[in-house]
Amino acid sequence: MLTNPQLLTLTQWLSPAYPIGAFSYSHGLEWAVEAGQVRDADSFAAWLSDILERGSGRNDVILMAAAYAAAPEELEEVDEIARAFAASRERLLETESQGAAFAKITDAIWGDMPTKLTYPVALGFAAARQDMPLTPVAAMYLHAFASNLCAAAMRLVPLGQTDGNRVLHTLAPLCERVTKTARQETLDDLGGACVLAEIASMKHETQYTRLFRT
Repeated sequence: MLTNPQLLTLTQWLSPAYPIGAFSYSHGLEWAVEAGQVRDADSFAAWLSDILERGSGRNDVILMAAAYAAAPEELEEVDEIARAFAASRERLLETESQGAAFAKITDAIWGDMPTKLTYPVALGFAAARQDMPLTPVAAMYLHAFASNLCAAAMRLVPLGQTDGNRVLHTLAPLCERVTKTARQETLDDLGGACVLAEIASMKHETQYTRLFRT
C-alpha cells in the first residue's frame, strides 16, 4: 500500500499541474476524429480501451515495471527498448518529451533523476527511488493517461464533459486489469495490436490543421 506521503507525491507527479505538457498530446486521436474513426462516446471508449489493453498502455506498464526493477547499469537498455517500440516519430516525440520534462522537474525537487528517459521508464525509476509499490503507480499512470485523452476527446469529438468522464469511469476497472496482467509480463512480451491507432499517429504529422502535437 502507498503511504500517505507517497500517495500525495504520486498524485502530484500525475497531476495536470505537473509540467510535463501531457495536455498537448492526443496520441493520434486528432487524426482518428478527422478520419471519422472516433465520432462519439462509444467509438471513443472502444478506441481508448484498445490502446490501454492492446497497445501503448499495456506496453508502458511493462516498461515501467522493467525500469522499476532495473539496476542502474540496466536502465539505459530498458530505455532504448522503450524508444524502439515507439511506432512513429510522433509517438517517440510524445514519450521523449514527457519523459525529459518529468525527469527535469522531479530531479529539481527530489534529486537523483537521470535525464533523457522516456516517460514510463522515468516514472518507474522515480517510483522505485521513492519506495512506492509498483501496482498502484502503474494503475494510476494508466488512469492519468486515459484522463488526458478523455480531455482531448472533449475538445476534438466534441465530447461533453459528462460523457468524457463517464468513459473515464467506465475504463477505470480496465486500468486495474491491464496493470495486473502486465505486471506479470516481461520485456519479451512487448507488442501490440492497435495498427489503426499507430497509423493515426503517423497521419497526424501531415494534418492541415492541428490542435495537438501528436
